[in-house]
Amino acid sequence: MRVNKRLPLASLLVVLGAASAAASAAISDDAVKIAVLTDLSGAYSGNVGPGSVLATKLAIAEFGGKVLGKPIELVVADHMNKVDIGSAKAREWLDQDKVDVITELGNSAVALAVMNIAEQKQRMTMVTGAGATRITSEECKPTNVQWVYDTYALAKVGTMPLVESGTKNWYFITADYAFGHSLENDGSRFIKEAGGKVLGSSRYPFPGSDFASYLLSAQSSGAQGVALASAGADLQNEIKQANEFGLTESQKIVAMLMSITDVHGVGLDAAKNMNFAETFYWNLDDESRTFSRKFYKEFGKMPTALQAGQYSAVLNYLRAVEKSGSDNVADVMKTLQDMPIHDAFARNARLRKDGKLLHDLYLVSVKSPADSKEPWDYYNVVKTVSGDQAFMPLSESKCPLLKN
Repeated sequence: MRVNKRLPLASLLVVLGAASAAASAAISDDAVKIAVLTDLSGAYSGNVGPGSVLATKLAIAEFGGKVLGKPIELVVADHMNKVDIGSAKAREWLDQDKVDVITELGNSAVALAVMNIAEQKQRMTMVTGAGATRITSEECKPTNVQWVYDTYALAKVGTMPLVESGTKNWYFITADYAFGHSLENDGSRFIKEAGGKVLGSSRYPFPGSDFASYLLSAQSSGAQGVALASAGADLQNEIKQANEFGLTESQKIVAMLMSITDVHGVGLDAAKNMNFAETFYWNLDDESRTFSRKFYKEFGKMPTALQAGQYSAVLNYLRAVEKSGSDNVADVMKTLQDMPIHDAFARNARLRKDGKLLHDLYLVSVKSPADSKEPWDYYNVVKTVSGDQAFMPLSESKCPLLKN
């Protein structure tokens, strides 16, 4: 700050005081408050949940617990995969606790509801665990980002190469809510675009445990590929039961969203040779290994892609607060869109105007037990797909923000 030497001392103190107050006011309520609204106990808790809370703490620790000299505060709650519970907690945080950003939101129905509330309150949401394409298409918000994945990218990277290599006829077993529907719709589109055909589908009430009737329907359909449009505990149960019914001997079982903890949960014998799209693998390179081993030391498991993505989202949120000098949502969003994004999770990444983070995806194949050389050595990376190729192009997006 340049000071006029002719100012009397009293006037100088007023000027300095005003500058100090302005700097302090850039951080609302004298703290940056981050909320993690996640599934701590339900079907998705292994993919997100406590591991996403730890990932948030690791990102905060990299800043020494402060940003711009102000403390970083963390609050956590379980939405229990219920929209009313998630919405009520979001309102409480935003109205009473003055939370600046609500993160994770590992359920698409909950995420869509909380995004709307946050926009009304002019606060930010960072979706790292939910994948409905609508989040950054029809329902996009100027106060929201979708950081890790969506069903469009997973379906495109995970199905088209299989159709092109000969798996032409498909059957879907789908979780009956927004996320499952989105996976099935996007998967069906890319199967057909690649020259394949969808013979039928079954939708089950989420969460589920007994998939016998749905698997038998898939088996009797004669489909070459059986797509499981679900995740977490449901997906693990489906794979185990598919093995019990013998589907894996005659049909290709394809997970539309699978994580490393799912592979760990069912075992390499049950999951070997499965192909699917991933957004992160702990053993990809030195950066991913350094973060993942730090995570493993605290958690006893390697991070899922969603947990690594949560770390990345929070880390870059704090970087944007620091760079912009403010926790105002408009300032943070603009800075995120303008700044380079690279960390243990995000490679070749940039944030688009619709709130979508474009980054590399990977087509992976699960190793057999004989090929696995160490604990959690589960994937062969078959192909790396750039974000520009994997995610929906803006020309297809229905995001209203793109019309301005």
